[in-house]
Amino acid sequence: MSKNQRQCPNVLVVGVGLMGSAIAQLFAYHGHSVTLTDVSEDILAGAKEKICRSLERMADQGLAQADLIEPALGRIHTTSDLAEATHGARFVVEAVPENLELKQEIFRRLDALCPAETILATNTSVISITQIAAKSLRQERIVGTHFWNPPTLVPLVEVVPGERTSAETVEAAYALLTAVGKHPVRVKQDVPGFVGNRLQHALWREAISIVERGIADADVVDEVVKFGFGMRLPVLGPLENADLIGLDLTLAIHDYILKHLESSPNPSPLLAQKVAKGDLGFKSDGRGFRDWNTEQMNRVRTDLETHLFNRLKNHRAS
Repeated sequence: MSKNQRQCPNVLVVGVGLMGSAIAQLFAYHGHSVTLTDVSEDILAGAKEKICRSLERMADQGLAQADLIEPALGRIHTTSDLAEATHGARFVVEAVPENLELKQEIFRRLDALCPAETILATNTSVISITQIAAKSLRQERIVGTHFWNPPTLVPLVEVVPGERTSAETVEAAYALLTAVGKHPVRVKQDVPGFVGNRLQHALWREAISIVERGIADADVVDEVVKFGFGMRLPVLGPLENADLIGLDLTLAIHDYILKHLESSPNPSPLLAQKVAKGDLGFKSDGRGFRDWNTEQMNRVRTDLETHLFNRLKNHRAS
């Protein structure tokens, strides 16, 4: 293997949904030859155009070089044949829907098709890496790499070992992600939701419970987060904050408040009721916890993208 091949190994992305195409974009822009594979020929046909539009928006924001867009697109190849797609791949990222049986079957096939040195990574956001690898023979080379949406703008990737993942696999994945400009973190244990989604959904559970119990309306809950403690989060994590205010005060607060927080292991009945009624949020004409019109929904999407562009600029500057 040449020096350039070692530095920019061929990458295979399995599943060309929202996450898969963005992950392919990331590696292709940083010099890797990337193969995209999906069972849908229609999705594959539109993948490069979608990636092109994304890179053009990033170039408009100074987050990509316009003269590197065409070379990046030229490094992306598509096929619906998984066996063909694995040829030459040295790093594979699976990005199919969150279905355990589907992921197990894909990794069983990848394990049989790919050479022993190929790292097999899953982009699952909550499912156990050990369970995903269960039907594969060489489980030591299977690792979790949980990208956050959108992968092109959110730096974090959680690197999660399964019970049989080797330390070498973890370190190789960590090094490759660092080389393409991500901010990988090592998660020590394979637990459902890893770190980020355990934290995120603990907050969501309490937020929904507050609405369900009539403590505050949904818009008030969101305002409290965005204009209150959420303003500190980019520079002050929860454990940093605990150290800042003092662990004695943190203990006193927890001794009083924790017994009053939502602790149900089941989804909120209010959430289940809304889903049963077809009130799914933006995807159901704006009917969710709040009622949104088209202008409001577009503004949320635009504001989010602008915020992420600015955060990424600050991250790169630091």
